[in-house]
Amino acid sequence: MSLSKTALLNLGFRPFFLGAAVFSVISIAAWMGIYIFALPLPVGISYVQWHAHEMIYGFSVAVIAGFLLTAVKNWTGIQTLHGLGLLALFTLWALARILFLLGTPFILITAIFDLSFILFLTGAVVHPVVKAKQFKKQFGIIGKLVFLTVGNILFYLGVIGFVEQGMFWSIYGGLYMIIGLIMMMGRRVIPFFIEVGVGYPVKLLNYKWLDVAMLWLYLAFFIVELFVGNHHLSALLSAGLFIMTSIRLIGWHTPGIWKKPLLWSLFIAFLFIDLGFLLIALSPLVDLPRIRVIHAFSFGSIGVMTLSMMARVTLGHTGRNIQNPPEAITWAFVALIMGAVVRVILPLIAADYYLVWIAVSQVLWISAFLIFLVVYASMLIKPRIDGQFG
Repeated sequence: MSLSKTALLNLGFRPFFLGAAVFSVISIAAWMGIYIFALPLPVGISYVQWHAHEMIYGFSVAVIAGFLLTAVKNWTGIQTLHGLGLLALFTLWALARILFLLGTPFILITAIFDLSFILFLTGAVVHPVVKAKQFKKQFGIIGKLVFLTVGNILFYLGVIGFVEQGMFWSIYGGLYMIIGLIMMMGRRVIPFFIEVGVGYPVKLLNYKWLDVAMLWLYLAFFIVELFVGNHHLSALLSAGLFIMTSIRLIGWHTPGIWKKPLLWSLFIAFLFIDLGFLLIALSPLVDLPRIRVIHAFSFGSIGVMTLSMMARVTLGHTGRNIQNPPEAITWAFVALIMGAVVRVILPLIAADYYLVWIAVSQVLWISAFLIFLVVYASMLIKPRIDGQFG
């Protein structure tokens, strides 16, 4: 099928969801080769830094790009980047991922492509928002995207030794900023999706005081984690966030979600945020290594949330029924959630098998996104089934 006869460049979710899924399989397979089989890859920085950066600024930001370029069109009524402009943006992202795998001599060139990508993405999101006079309304989302841009700049400044803490601030700042974005967007869409999707009348509980309290408490947690480094204070703030997130989840729960994979997957993704806060709150008491706690946020929340949103958005924006997703995607969700449990929970129970748990979780991640690709790739490439543009 020639490029001109596909819909791949009609809207941002198409190339970026497809690219993110392919990249997640390749990058985790490479990470498995490095971590489990000691495969040498010339990435030019420490393997852990490469893995963390690429899962945050490679995989996660690609999903965010696809989501925002699609959602902003809905919010503003203005056509977002498509055609050759979208191809150019996607090419910048893809070249950065490829060059990073090729190694040390290409890191500065990688930085040029990677930073150009995230800067142009920010511009592509801000332009229609400003044109539609929605800047104030969408300020929270734009602010987080700008922060991710700054975070990626800090990473490369850290690579060249210009900012000593650059890579630390970039990786942890990027991770917590994406969790913040999930918390904010989740508050917008998850209760709405549940109310209209369970098949019976229900009004979920949302509290204004909770929105405000969580915002300020999370900001304090973010600052302490990045710039203060006091684990006891982080644990105290995290305990408060655990309580508040639990209240939110209780208010969002209704039994009907467990019959709908596109609903329970979102709910469980948010539940992993709750688990992450709980583990950080407990860490001073039971000496939980931070790296294991972090995967509750990264593997559990970001992984499950991105897969769920990719599955939902693709169905809705290709003219398909979101109430009737392909049966196979349920198995993808199950595999990914099992992978998160294996990665986060089992090492806390049986630490002697840590390497085994990592390997099993990697296989489950790869399996989940391979299922997504098998089921959804043709939807992302082919035109909408209702004949509309998008």
